[in-house]
Amino acid sequence: MSDTAEATRATAHREKLDRLRSSIRRTIKGKDEAIEQVLVCLLAQGHLLLEDLPGVGKTTLAYSLARSLDCSFSRIQFTSDLLPTDVTGVAIYDERVREFVFKRGPVFAHIVLADEINRATPKTQSALLEVMDRGKITADGVTHDIGAPFMVFATQNPVDYEGTFPLPESQLDRFLMRLRMGYPAAADELEILQRPRLTYDSITIEPVVTQAEIVELQARAGRVYVEESVLEYLLKIVAATRTESEFRTGVSVRGGLALKQAAQARALLFGRDFVLPEDVTKLVVPVLAHRLALARQGADALEESAAIETILRRLLSHLPEPV
Repeated sequence: MSDTAEATRATAHREKLDRLRSSIRRTIKGKDEAIEQVLVCLLAQGHLLLEDLPGVGKTTLAYSLARSLDCSFSRIQFTSDLLPTDVTGVAIYDERVREFVFKRGPVFAHIVLADEINRATPKTQSALLEVMDRGKITADGVTHDIGAPFMVFATQNPVDYEGTFPLPESQLDRFLMRLRMGYPAAADELEILQRPRLTYDSITIEPVVTQAEIVELQARAGRVYVEESVLEYLLKIVAATRTESEFRTGVSVRGGLALKQAAQARALLFGRDFVLPEDVTKLVVPVLAHRLALARQGADALEESAAIETILRRLLSHLPEPV
């Protein structure tokens, strides 16, 4: 492909991503960084865990992303009585054809909103996380592909809230990133209060990117160049978590790969075909924090998350970025 054709294609990719970002911003006010990180997760073909207090816009952000894409969307409200087959589907005997027919569950969609995932039992959580890992479901010896793109956008309230089941560390590792919305700035919250009260059905968002375009963008993100010095810098960050005495264990190999994939996606989001050290440092906390646990016991969930993020930032401050 000629340089001119490649430049034209790169410009088209940037325009698509700018349209997607602008579409979500019209509904989600004052959360540009969170929107960028959600798009990074989408481009990296990862799954997202959005953890925060109730009522700060977690579900609205997921809904805005899904409606901005010309892809199928499904919402699963997780509760304590939700069964694994309520998520994945079940084989039902059909008397007309006299055989069992697999009825697909709500997980068969391009964008799946798993709302309040930590309110479901561990067995149901595991059923969803297995689909996330494989991108397919096997029932009665038959494998059913979910299709591409496939992204699970899970929300959860802090585990200290009554009636929740915390996700084990091995299952948290299946999520590429964990984000928190936080409270909006005063000016943004005032604008939200001045709006008419909206329900999900009244939020009108026209799709701005097609299914095929998202798949193409995801493939391009995987081809973004990562120079060796940047890879070495990334590895030093991962190694630092393994020698830090305040962490129970360090980041796994999967965690290092996740950080690389996310950095490639961020580079593409900002219109580059190469990764900068900045792409790595900006994603260390959202990609690595949920994969770590403190060696000391006794802190609640929010305190532990804050402590882990502080330690990660301290480690970064002692590791000079490559020039």
